[in-house]
Amino acid sequence: MSKGLKATAALWPAVQVVYAWVWQAAHLLGEQGPGTVAGVRRQLGGLVGAMVRHRAKAGSLGTAVDHFVKVTRSYWAGLFHCYAVKGLPRTNNDLEQFFGSHRYHERRASGRQAATPALVLRGEARLLAAAATRQRVYSAAELAAADPDSRRELQQRLEGRRRRRVKRGRFRRDPHAFLRQLEEQLLQSALPT
Repeated sequence: MSKGLKATAALWPAVQVVYAWVWQAAHLLGEQGPGTVAGVRRQLGGLVGAMVRHRAKAGSLGTAVDHFVKVTRSYWAGLFHCYAVKGLPRTNNDLEQFFGSHRYHERRASGRQAATPALVLRGEARLLAAAATRQRVYSAAELAAADPDSRRELQQRLEGRRRRRVKRGRFRRDPHAFLRQLEEQLLQSALPT
């Protein structure tokens, strides 16, 4: 163990400096941070500026610091919305957990590694149904009492997506035949009856 510590002793000062910067950034953006848009923006801007000025202290981790600064600046415009909108969560961890859980259950049920095409086509209905049925069981009477106009509208949207997907598949299989069929339909509609 002492041999490993001696071999890596020169790396530790840079690790300590960079760890302190990342820890400070996490706390500025976290629940215990300033909490106001102006406060977080000012303090995080100061930290990013200090990281740029004192990059040499990062030693071999300088490229990681450069990457952190570059990514932070690229997200800067949208980084502070959660402080401006009351009740907006600071992270999307709950959403990621929800979608990850759905993906896990879908993989277990279907054996597929990737998302099913049906999730893309019908995700609007499937994900809401999955979320609702996790909270409680719905009776047939409750489902039958749903607004028929809303149900019809949802079915039309989903059917429109399905039709577009079918057309894309036909186009990919035989683009010339698909375009020829479109031309025929166009000519038929242009001819007087």
